Amino acid sequence: MTGNDIRRLFLEYFEKHNHKLVRSSSLVPQDDPTLLFTNAGMVQFKRTFLGEEKRDYARAVTSQKCVRAGGKHNDLENVGYTARHHTFFEMLGNFSFGDYFKEKAVEFAWDLMVNGYKLPGDKLWASVYLDDDEAYDLWHHNIGIPEERIVRLGEEENFWAMGDTGPCGPCSEVHLDRGDAHGCGRDDCGVDCDCDRFLEIWNLVFMQFDRDAEGKMTPLPKPSIDTGMGLERMASVIQNVETNYDTDLLLPIINRAAELSGVGYGERRESDIAMKVIADHSRAAGFLIGDGVLPSNEGRGYVLRRIMRRAIRYGRNIGLTKPFLHETVAVVFEIMKAAYPELDKASAFITNVIKNEETRFSDTLDNGLKILNDSLEELNAAGQKHVPGDLIFKLYDTYGFPVDIVRDVVRDETFTLDMDGFNRLMDDQRSRSKSVVSFTNISDAYKKFAADGAQVEFIGYDRTTEKATILMLIRDGEELKTADANTEIEIVTDITPFYGGAGGQVGDTGSITGDDGRVDITDTVKDPTGLIIHKGTVVEGGIRKGEKVSLQVDEDARRSTAGNHTATHILHAALREVLGDHVKQAGSFVAPERLRFDFTHFSQVDQDELHRIESLVNEHILENVMVHTEQMNADEALKSGATALFEEKYGEEVRVVSLAAFSKELCGGTHAARTGDIGFFKIISEASVASGIRRIEAVTGRGAVAWVQESADILQQVSRVLKDKPTDVTQRIENMLTQQKALEKKVAELKSKIAELESRGTGDDILSINGVQAVIRKVVVDNPAALRVLADKYKDQLKSGIVALGTISGNKALLIVVVSKDLLNKFHAGKLIKEAAPIVGGGGGGRPDMAQAGGTKPEKLDEALAKINHLLGAPAS
Repeated sequence: MTGNDIRRLFLEYFEKHNHKLVRSSSLVPQDDPTLLFTNAGMVQFKRTFLGEEKRDYARAVTSQKCVRAGGKHNDLENVGYTARHHTFFEMLGNFSFGDYFKEKAVEFAWDLMVNGYKLPGDKLWASVYLDDDEAYDLWHHNIGIPEERIVRLGEEENFWAMGDTGPCGPCSEVHLDRGDAHGCGRDDCGVDCDCDRFLEIWNLVFMQFDRDAEGKMTPLPKPSIDTGMGLERMASVIQNVETNYDTDLLLPIINRAAELSGVGYGERRESDIAMKVIADHSRAAGFLIGDGVLPSNEGRGYVLRRIMRRAIRYGRNIGLTKPFLHETVAVVFEIMKAAYPELDKASAFITNVIKNEETRFSDTLDNGLKILNDSLEELNAAGQKHVPGDLIFKLYDTYGFPVDIVRDVVRDETFTLDMDGFNRLMDDQRSRSKSVVSFTNISDAYKKFAADGAQVEFIGYDRTTEKATILMLIRDGEELKTADANTEIEIVTDITPFYGGAGGQVGDTGSITGDDGRVDITDTVKDPTGLIIHKGTVVEGGIRKGEKVSLQVDEDARRSTAGNHTATHILHAALREVLGDHVKQAGSFVAPERLRFDFTHFSQVDQDELHRIESLVNEHILENVMVHTEQMNADEALKSGATALFEEKYGEEVRVVSLAAFSKELCGGTHAARTGDIGFFKIISEASVASGIRRIEAVTGRGAVAWVQESADILQQVSRVLKDKPTDVTQRIENMLTQQKALEKKVAELKSKIAELESRGTGDDILSINGVQAVIRKVVVDNPAALRVLADKYKDQLKSGIVALGTISGNKALLIVVVSKDLLNKFHAGKLIKEAAPIVGGGGGGRPDMAQAGGTKPEKLDEALAKINHLLGAPAS
């Protein structure tokens, strides 16, 4: 049975038992910015478990993409060294939201394992929480597992929680006894042993509580079921192989790595570890990039970068010195395309991202590894086995090495790492990959409202006015019955034409008017449960709960926003046509005044390309095509060629926005009726916002006309000031800048000559300290470069000696110390600077022959130079 067969059988079994088949959610969790990655099957259902969201089904089944790297659940460092740790894996799970509970969950699990997957019932064990007698009795009396194969375990093993807060409860795990050959040989070996004999294959979580930040556990509205079975682990059992890496889900990737390297899998432990790391990390990188995560130096992108760079580093262990990761990821596309066709569809984009990152990192990796290995040799020769924190920091800061790589390199050696020193130097960078799992706070009033199944009907696609009934008035999280003038208030109505901000589009503004009052609406938001909430201030009279009111959207603002939103769709299509299919939307902001569009691209968009993009957008606007929208099943929409955007959360039914044949996207925003309604499109800037991410800002319609007019006015003003034609001002300014640079160069040359003359001063400048010639003095230069030049000239004059100079530049003090080669066995410039720099309120250091420093206390410069004079009187050994 293949991995795909195992997944399919699981999903079909529970579908047959009236479970709704729900697509895997993105690896980027929705509605929970503090959770780095989706790390369990229940993440997309957490609000349902908490009673904050009501779905139209009470049973669900999924195969969920998961990543555990960074934060509380972090398996990164173990990957490659154990049989079953992964950064990316699939979690098969069945869920009950207040429908069935323990009895049915146990029955389903046993039936599927024994009758579906044909596992030997006499080899299956069950563990239960210490005081969970109900689960114990179900396994023993209902299923028939003998008492000797049922084990009670404590909270660490059999009480499940997604994080420090949130849904939790006792759990029951099913283990397969694989026999003595897989055991540790100890007499007390059992299901709680760390060896590989008793393999956990399914965890049934009996979700009963919600734990808050203080540890208090509150019963959930309805007890529920959350189960998790690792697909890779079950595949290793059914395919009867030693490790997850030997299954058909991972072995083809390993074989590709072996083929590329010419090293056989199974030949050496070290090369096997490298291939396992590459196989696992290829899957994680492919799926993370496919879900919109891009390599960067913060948050999720930082973790992705660590994963990719770790794979590249291990590639060096098997001789892979040229870019290879994109080739192993290509095998992932092939293995997974049946279950995740969207991954294969995005293969060109994913491949480009990986190639770009690998090319950028390869050279610095080789340089960094050389520095690290040379340093380890030096430490070894000196009899030291402790890698200093400043070396680890230097490798990260200069070469982009996460500490993981340093740890991996020394893992099989006898070195220890100075992590305390490293942490002192780099707390900020290390904290980027940490995360505390928690749940977004929602007012209790909104929770109850959503839990009761109440919904707000949005009718704003078709009209901007509506009569409605006020269902809720909220101020500071508390529900009110009335609100008087000057009260800031949140309003929920049964129906609304106001668009709640989502997908990059801002919420509508406008007014809500009742019989006795009026509210100015300054923003409209959509909360995580889907409620549309109007935010504003009562400006006249008062309003009350249950009152009939008139809702009026600001039509001018809506019209401008809709035009800008349609323009982003046209821009997306134009970017892909001009720059290539690798372009994908990576974020957007759509407001009445302007639009911002972030997209994936690996170089600056030049002026010619920007003109082509802008012209193409305006051509589509002039075509005046109809903006067509329709509701479709999500899977059907994707199969039809519609583009899904990274940051959006999609349900089973989606809205598809089509513009003739050139654009088709899943989108819930408001749009123009025809492209011609946009009027005119003008790009006002293009820039980089992150590695591999570019940003275009643009204006449309009246805003675009105003921007062009203002730009023309500025050009005319410059033309008048320069007394030249507008067409000639660019050349005129370039000529002026060239002249200025020539004058600046002349000034620099004159300063250098002055410095040289100063260095040829009388012999009075030269001191003799314990038989060593020295120049220690304050000089007049205005930058560190000039100070270095002057110090070198003094050194040339001395032939043998020490030069210590100080100067005041603006409101800062600058220091430099230079030591001639013949004195390096007695004096160290870096150590001298390190002693003197704190006096001027700064820090510094450098090589034995030259070191510089700066400080914020120029008034202490004489004192710092005196300190160096004193230090020379007692040379360091």
